[in-house]
Order: sequence, then structure tokens, then C-alpha cells
Amino acid sequence: MGRGRFITLEGGEGAGKSTQVRCLVEHLAQHGIKALATREVGGCAGAEDIRRLWLSQHEGFWDPLTEVLLIMAARREHLTKTVWPALEAGVWVISDRFVDSTRAYQGIGLGLGVERIDALYHQIAGDFWPDLTLVLDLPVDVGLQRMKARSGAAQDRYEQQDTAFHDVLRQAFLTLAAQEPQRIEVINAAEAQASVTHPIAARMDQLIESGMK
Repeated sequence: MGRGRFITLEGGEGAGKSTQVRCLVEHLAQHGIKALATREVGGCAGAEDIRRLWLSQHEGFWDPLTEVLLIMAARREHLTKTVWPALEAGVWVISDRFVDSTRAYQGIGLGLGVERIDALYHQIAGDFWPDLTLVLDLPVDVGLQRMKARSGAAQDRYEQQDTAFHDVLRQAFLTLAAQEPQRIEVINAAEAQASVTHPIAARMDQLIESGMK
């Protein structure tokens, strides 16, 4: 049994990442591939504890670097307890957010710098990166409208940021994709769910086929 693949979904608020993660796991199951859905910040017991601590405080409570260190600690737990064991067992892992969110939100949005984020990431993960990252892209106003329409969804402090901040994040993800086209691909997420699911499923079929050659 070969190693599993690690696929991450990124993008701004309201892009439908959680929905597409579920659809992707179902699609892989139809091909006989066992897949695990997970998320960041979180994905295992210790990381979820850190998530609750991180989100329990108001905007500005955490120093930006402290915030990144919390996230990286949670990521290390997630990798060692969930991601790496699953991949070694031949399971594909599909994550709702990963390090590119930290690069975009804290590295670019909060001004810490992508290079600084990457250096910290290397300390906890070495040279490990996702096999493929899909950025679900849509206009900020559409994403925020979708987010507000989610029934009973409480907004965390990033979701509460103003439109200008979310514009910066959108451009950050697009910039990262332009810089690393071999790993990061952009998916138009402004369409209906099925229209977003189809190109993702087609991309997975390509990845599956390449692994069979």
C-alpha cells in the first residue's frame, strides 16, 4: 500500500471549503480510496484545545507572533497525531485550511511576512508540504454574504474583520498561487456548489490517474 496524498483547501470566508472537503472525501470513496476529512486550526484533541484558547480572546488580545506560535503548536499536534499517521497508512487526508492560511492571514494580513511564517513552519514540519492545494476564490462581497447567511453560524474575530482586510486576504491567496503554480491551483468558487465540485473532482481524477502510472 502506497502513501496517501495530502490535499488542502484554502480561501476566504464563505468560499465553501468545508462543503467541498466533504464532497471530495465522497468522490474519493467512489474510487475506492479511503480519505480523512480534517481541519485547521484543529484536527486532533490537542489542536482543538489550542483552537478554543486561540479563538476565546478578542481581536488584538494576542500579539501576532504569539498567535502564530499557537497556530504552529496546534499544527504540529495535527501533523503528528492525525495527518502523518493517516498518510503512512495509505489514507488520503483532505484538510480545510493548512499553512497557506497562516501565510495569508498572519504573514500578509497581519504583516509578519511569509518568509517568517515559512521559517517557523519548517521548524515544525521540515520539508513536508501538501501534495496539492486548491484555493477556492470568489469576490469578497459574495463570500461575506454567504457567511452571514449561514444559519446559526457564530462569527469568529477573523470573520468579523472589515471588507478591506478580506480583500487583502483574497489577494494574498492569489499571490501565493501565482508564486507556486506547481502546488497551488485556483478554483472559481463564485458559482453554485455543483459547478465548484466538478472541477475539483476532475482534478482529483487526474491525480489518481497519475498515481497509477
